[in-house]
Amino acid sequence: MMTCSPCSPAGKEQFFARIAQKTAVILSICLLLTTAACGTLPNGRGWGQDATIAPGWGRVGEAAWNALSAPETWAPAAGALAFRINHADRNVSEWAAKSTPVYGSQMKAAHMSDNLLKASGVLWAASGIATPGGPEAGEWIENKTKGFLVETVGGISMRETVAYLKNATDRTRPNGRDQASFPSGHSSGAAVFATMTSKNIDTLGWSDGEVAAARIGLGAMTAATAWARVEANQHYPSDVLAGIVIGHFFGAFFTDAFLGIENPQHALLLFEPSKEGVVATLSLGF
Repeated sequence: MMTCSPCSPAGKEQFFARIAQKTAVILSICLLLTTAACGTLPNGRGWGQDATIAPGWGRVGEAAWNALSAPETWAPAAGALAFRINHADRNVSEWAAKSTPVYGSQMKAAHMSDNLLKASGVLWAASGIATPGGPEAGEWIENKTKGFLVETVGGISMRETVAYLKNATDRTRPNGRDQASFPSGHSSGAAVFATMTSKNIDTLGWSDGEVAAARIGLGAMTAATAWARVEANQHYPSDVLAGIVIGHFFGAFFTDAFLGIENPQHALLLFEPSKEGVVATLSLGF
């Protein structure tokens, strides 16, 4: 009987796939077993209960600014621009597709990107179910329906934006297969799932350490999905970074603007004048 060692090229993809699947299952179980699901938010309301299609221009503007100014948006955007300098985009893409240092082959990388995207979707669904929905069954169902509707519309809007940009930019993939390279749909999908999952976790009353660990895990899954698309020779690094930007923006904007929940601003970049010029300060809140 033939076996596959996690350290062998033949077993590398299966090893990473098992890790991703088990991670998604374990985190999903933790989310679904939380006691918050039948409780309420600190304001006594259920998750999704205050969802609205008319939040007011003030809230929409604030949500848009917070989504744009978040490090999860501007950092990958800066990275995407940096990769366009001195052919770095093409050079890194060619090296990754040829050596496939993480996933072992282009085919395995493509398969893994699909698995990771599905795992991200599972975690998002579990996080939404685990949020405090209210003590009564009827109220719980109504609130969950409204909450999931808001986040689903955010995901659909993101997907349509990605499709529009693919058609508008008409960038050829590294493998020459078609002209739908920019931006990466897998990366934007993983990012929007991770962002909405993170927003949902904010309502569960977890400790600062637990929330931080969850965010690290979600960020790692998004990064792994994006890198898999580069190793699969489907996208350039700037494509996947742009996808992360779009996914995070839509996930953060729709939940903050239309879900009706006051979420804390965990990171804020501030620019303040000084005698020496301008001082940049990164403010973190947990």
